[in-house]
Amino acid sequence: MDLHVFWFVMLGVLLMGYAILDGFDLGVGILHPLVRGDTERRLVLNSIGPLWDGNEVWLVTFGGALFAAFPEAYATVLSGFYLPVMLVLLSLIGRAISIEFRSKSRSAFWRAYWDFSFFLSSLVATLVFGVALGNVVGGIPLSPQGHYVGGLSGLFQPFALAVGVLAVAGAAMHGALYLQLKLDGELRRRATRWAWGGYLAFVLLNMVVAGMALQGVPHLLINFERWPVVWVMPVLVALALANISRCLVRQRPAQAFASSCCAIAGLTFLAAAALYPNVVVSSSGTPSLDVWRAAASESTLELMAIIAAIGMPLVATYTATVYWVFRGKVKLDESSY
Repeated sequence: MDLHVFWFVMLGVLLMGYAILDGFDLGVGILHPLVRGDTERRLVLNSIGPLWDGNEVWLVTFGGALFAAFPEAYATVLSGFYLPVMLVLLSLIGRAISIEFRSKSRSAFWRAYWDFSFFLSSLVATLVFGVALGNVVGGIPLSPQGHYVGGLSGLFQPFALAVGVLAVAGAAMHGALYLQLKLDGELRRRATRWAWGGYLAFVLLNMVVAGMALQGVPHLLINFERWPVVWVMPVLVALALANISRCLVRQRPAQAFASSCCAIAGLTFLAAAALYPNVVVSSSGTPSLDVWRAAASESTLELMAIIAAIGMPLVATYTATVYWVFRGKVKLDESSY
């Protein structure tokens, strides 16, 4: 495989891993205001407590790979999206601080403040991630040199905003399905209701975003016309979404969560398929930053491929081990948040 294409695929895999793994703990944060009482909030926090920081390794790896493999695209995105990127970083820091600081005092005000911070940080990070993805896929104005020229207001495109709201709904659904696996009793029953709400919103917003893409973003269909087999993926995503409702009705939370993972993976694949061979699409008539124009040297890509062959199995093994060790229902003890 062409190394340029290989690294485009690798970025898609890393983004997919992050969306699936950090998606549910961002969703748990978005749902946090619906949780009642201090004991329930501690249970919810402890459901993601051993996992959230490991999940963010996938984002760090994605950023490092984008910088090393496609430095021109990295520079364009980081400079054009500077304020949104700073907002995401502050939100991720805010989430970490909220989780770790909440249990440091028994004061009701102290805990309420960090609960709100956890919710707001999760919501903002998810929304901005979605809007950024919508802009990259939908297209942004670039100069002939590949620099972003749209300004901050140029990022508030209707399609990008719709993708941002879709990301919030998807994370909420994914987080609620995860909570079904980790909780018992009345809290689990309420998590099922949250899952239904998130699911219905996610399905509706998927149809809205698909309609906007078909009507207003015609370049997203080029690869579907070039390779008709790609149309199989929307069908598979629809089947995965349908299976979520089936599993919710039949009370099969593990299968529902697995189907949610498959739906998110399929949607990530569709975004990558619509984007290829571009890394950043130009909407201003200038050339887009594709995998060849934006790439680093061949020697850099070769060295990175060797590093990835060593590092990716380690990351996957670490992730699988952590999830295996902390499997099962959440119980509160002296070491809990």
